[in-house]
Amino acid sequence: MLEGGCHCGAIRYRVEGEAMNHALCHCQDCRRHAGAPMVGWTMYPASAMTVTKGTPKVYSSSTDGRRHFCPDCGTGLFYINEKYLPGIIDIQSVTYDDPAAVPAQAHIQVAERIPWMERVHELPAFERFPPMP
Repeated sequence: MLEGGCHCGAIRYRVEGEAMNHALCHCQDCRRHAGAPMVGWTMYPASAMTVTKGTPKVYSSSTDGRRHFCPDCGTGLFYINEKYLPGIIDIQSVTYDDPAAVPAQAHIQVAERIPWMERVHELPAFERFPPMP
């Protein structure tokens, strides 16, 4: 069982069982909704997830896609598309209390990946911030 929630704590959820998949999505729709270069999604049967606190707001991000997010802080939480993924819920993996609990397994929608993301792992890395000049 994993628990998670939004940034402000107004929405909390619990998911039980094993994730079907954990993919890092590079599609423009996910990037724009999250304001990030990619979004991690863990896929579960919809029945495995329960919202335990609050009520997410639902946004129709496409004809069939529904994005659920916190109406207070804006944190993206869930994605449902009954036409293409019936009975499935995707949970944004970084909203888990322990985001390392389910390791990522694949990159998806790389046809839409921002070109510089292909080599982002080669950039310099700093424990916190780069040294000041």
